[in-house]
Amino acid sequence: MPNKLIRLLTILSFTLVGVFIIDQNIKTLFVDGWRYYTDCIDLILVYNRGVAFSMFAFLEEWLKYIQVVLIGGVLAYIIYLKEVCYAFPAGLMLGGALSNVYDRFIHGGVVDMVYWHCGFDFAVFNFADVMIDVAVVWILILNFKPKLCKT
Repeated sequence: MPNKLIRLLTILSFTLVGVFIIDQNIKTLFVDGWRYYTDCIDLILVYNRGVAFSMFAFLEEWLKYIQVVLIGGVLAYIIYLKEVCYAFPAGLMLGGALSNVYDRFIHGGVVDMVYWHCGFDFAVFNFADVMIDVAVVWILILNFKPKLCKT
């Protein structure tokens, strides 16, 4: 295996596993009963059976299998690109995605806990969702500013 691919897979793997472990440990606190309430943000337990804003909840059991295929496709594409600059954001994205899919298999839905209700109500979300959002923005920047991706 070329050195570049080994670097990519190492960075991607460590990032993916790190996000997965952090997210699952946070979720365990809430599954075990921890809650916290404020005037703007509540930390509560919600099981999301859909994706963002509970969309596609009608797919029920099929949703987790569709997501596994999508995760596999993203992983294959990142490996195909062989661009090390994508390894860290891809690890963030895939770690968050795998953690959320893992929830679907274990809990029947994604464990969400952060509820913003200061000035307006927002969807309940979790650490994995934040990592996925950060990764998407990062990857978009890399795509629109190719000079940032020097290998």
